[in-house]
Amino acid sequence: MIGVSVARNLLAGTRLALFLRVRAFDFRASAADFAALAVFNCLFWIFVAGVRVGFAGEIDPFALFIYLATVPLVLATAMLVAMAYGAPQQLLPVAIALSAPDALFQLASLALPYLIVALGRWITLLLFFGWVWLVAIRAVLVCAGTRRPQLYQGAAAVSALMAITLFVFPETDVWRAPESDEEAAPLAEERLFHLQGELIERTLASIQPGRTGVREQYFVGFAPDASEEVFLRELRYVKRLFDERFGTAGRSIALASSHDALEELPIASVTNLSRALERAGKAMNADEDLLVLFISAHGDREHRLSAWQPPLELAPLTPTALARMLHDSGIKWRVVIVSACYSGGFVEPLRDDNTIVITAAAPDRTSFGCEAGRDFTYFGQAYFRDALTNTRSFTEAFEIARQLVTQQEAAERLPASMPQIWVGRAIAELLKPR
Repeated sequence: MIGVSVARNLLAGTRLALFLRVRAFDFRASAADFAALAVFNCLFWIFVAGVRVGFAGEIDPFALFIYLATVPLVLATAMLVAMAYGAPQQLLPVAIALSAPDALFQLASLALPYLIVALGRWITLLLFFGWVWLVAIRAVLVCAGTRRPQLYQGAAAVSALMAITLFVFPETDVWRAPESDEEAAPLAEERLFHLQGELIERTLASIQPGRTGVREQYFVGFAPDASEEVFLRELRYVKRLFDERFGTAGRSIALASSHDALEELPIASVTNLSRALERAGKAMNADEDLLVLFISAHGDREHRLSAWQPPLELAPLTPTALARMLHDSGIKWRVVIVSACYSGGFVEPLRDDNTIVITAAAPDRTSFGCEAGRDFTYFGQAYFRDALTNTRSFTEAFEIARQLVTQQEAAERLPASMPQIWVGRAIAELLKPR
């Protein structure tokens, strides 16, 4: 019978959370029912936390104590609601109604990382906790009634419950990462750490000067996020494409944050990017040569590009910082291609008569294809693999890539990323076919 009561309370809690029709007597409300529901919620919380991390590591007993401390807090809140209504018999029904939607909330929390990418962290959290708060208010309304001012007092009690849970209780993860994960920072090895200094010096020194009277292209690639190997794979392909098809061999620099390329490429720090642009600017013939700067990373709504290379704490690249670096480098003609979510935010700070700016998404849109196991992002695949291998025109390749990305997103029912382009008048004239 305990199992039946738990199932009935979970069903009623789901209907409550989804704002479907539910009545007070749909809940089973006894001390045994509340205890059984609390045990189930605890076990389900542990299970969902394990799913979130792939069941790596071990359970943290301290986190269990923190979670179990919320049980008397729920009972205390239900008692305050019952006192406000002058109905002590409603204590257990309110406590169970407050607890019954927890399993659905836990399942919904698995989608939060994806919503944060699509909507931004604060909007996602505001929507999620706003939902939880409204459901808690509805639990009071369903179990205790609509009498006022009692309903307002009950709402204040559950609001206090949420505030204490969010801001007073320490934030803990029930699954503690295994110690082996702490060692997964190869840059902490002294040899690799010191090798990085040699790599950047060697790379910069290898850049050949431009030849007077010959328009040549220089390439700088920047992939600052080691958390996804797709950025490194994409960068390697693009560098090879420009070296072989656009003649940048001997005039190309690749910077990448990665666990797999620490002995091959300098890390993609903002400092190294600044040095690479400065070196390219000195080697180029300013009035003739063209720089192609390619950037591949995660992006956020504030238009900052992700930077991750543990154990280092790297500064994210911003449009303002990049504009300043390009200005200081003295590079006149440039094509900047940014493949990242919200990368359209780079257009306005970088646009001028001498620049083409191409981005994978509008300022308020996400792009796609950063999943593990991929060789390209959606835009990188369309622009470099499918378009730029068949034309030497950066603008023509963009139009081809935009159509391909739009078709792929529509086929997969994804929100449109809306790739962007800005073409300065002077560089458009410079690159016209002769």
